[in-house]
Amino acid sequence: MALTIFPARTDGAGPDSAPDPVGKRLLAAAAEVFAERGYDRAGVAEIARRAGLTTGAIYSRFTGKADLLVSALHDQAEDELDALFADHRFEGRVEDILTIAGSHLVSRSTSPDQALLLEAFVAARRDPAVSELLRLRMQERRDRLTVIIETAKEGGGISTDLDTEALVAFCHAVGLGFLLFDALDLAVPPAREWEQLIALLVAAVRRGDANPIDPPVATSKEG
Repeated sequence: MALTIFPARTDGAGPDSAPDPVGKRLLAAAAEVFAERGYDRAGVAEIARRAGLTTGAIYSRFTGKADLLVSALHDQAEDELDALFADHRFEGRVEDILTIAGSHLVSRSTSPDQALLLEAFVAARRDPAVSELLRLRMQERRDRLTVIIETAKEGGGISTDLDTEALVAFCHAVGLGFLLFDALDLAVPPAREWEQLIALLVAAVRRGDANPIDPPVATSKEG
């Protein structure tokens, strides 16, 4: 299963607000309706009805349907970064998180937030509000990964020769790529072979001696 991109939230009205049971009901109902009907055909009135509330309860907590979609995704997402730190294979070295996270990518399991995330990406192509909210949430996740990688660099677990931003982008690209594997039900590599590859990649970023090939120098033809 592809890793989710948002840290979990326990409230229904924003990342810094107190727990809100009504907001949680709205987000659960929103997740159901978006998954069943898609973003375009999902109606705010139907979401409110599923939650046993009025649309006023929605608009007093969320700016609109786009905010509901991204907030529902955020609410549904498991905070896998915290879960990875609790994994029995984590031995206190931050770089171990890369190994554990990478091995989780080929674990097949049904997760409602994956379908919701795909719906959000599709909606983002047509709705600027969804696109902007997703960018903000993605940046939150990039910031968390940046801290993890920088901490590993300070401890010697990742080579300081490697660019942090490039490594963060690589982690995102791999994780989101596996999301498409899930969506299309494509075959993933056997766990053992995949974990061997991840181990080699992590060893390479630890040493920083992957011996990259210098890009060819562009030449111009005269005449």
